[in-house]
Order: sequence, then C-alpha cells, then structure tokens
Amino acid sequence: MKIAVPLEGDLVASHFGHASRFAIYEILPEGLRKEVLSPPPHEPGVIPRWLSELGVTHVLCGQMGHRALMFCQEFGMEVISGVMPVPADEVVSEFVAGRLRVKPRFCKGHDHGHGCGGGCSRRG
Repeated sequence: MKIAVPLEGDLVASHFGHASRFAIYEILPEGLRKEVLSPPPHEPGVIPRWLSELGVTHVLCGQMGHRALMFCQEFGMEVISGVMPVPADEVVSEFVAGRLRVKPRFCKGHDHGHGCGGGCSRRG
C-alpha cells in the first residue's frame, strides 16, 4: 500500500490541488517508508496521474475537487477526504491502524475566491 498526503508544511494540506509538496508513505513489512516530493505543475488530471505512476493506492487529504476525485478513482486510488490539518505522520499512523475517522469534504461548482473550483465547505 502507498499513501499520498498533500502537505502544507508538515500538516495535511487543506486542499489537494493547492499542495506544493506530497508525502508518499509506503507500507513495508519492516515498517513505514516516507518520501516528500514536489508534484508537477497543477493541470486537470496531472497530479492524480503522477501519483498513480508512483504506485499510490490511497490519498488522504483535507478537501478535493470532484474532477480530481474522478481522476483519482479512474487511476484506481481510494480518496479519504475531510482530514484535519494535523501532522501527516500522525494521520497515516491512524489510517494504517484503522482508527482514522473523517467526514468527507469535496468542492463543487464555480470558483469562489480561493481557487478550489467552488462550492467547498472551506473554513476560515
């Protein structure tokens, strides 16, 4: 299993498409391996394709647009949205242990000022 987490610093990014870095966690018999990478420039479908090429099976994020969600699903990745902006290492540990609880959050509609494409339930 490979898990991608968009980052803002060391925290889970509030929005998938706005992250300048992604932590990629690989679950191995000997433990967790983590690598932090910069994604290619943001264009529709580019980041999901890139993650798929890295072998990512799961994405943990704050919010994601419906179009990005569809791309991730087309590439066979499971998306878990609604993750709070806490340290990514903690979120992945909770997820792997089966204890991560979230309320899914997705953006929809037209842009409304912060570039997510609109309609998201962004706080603050």
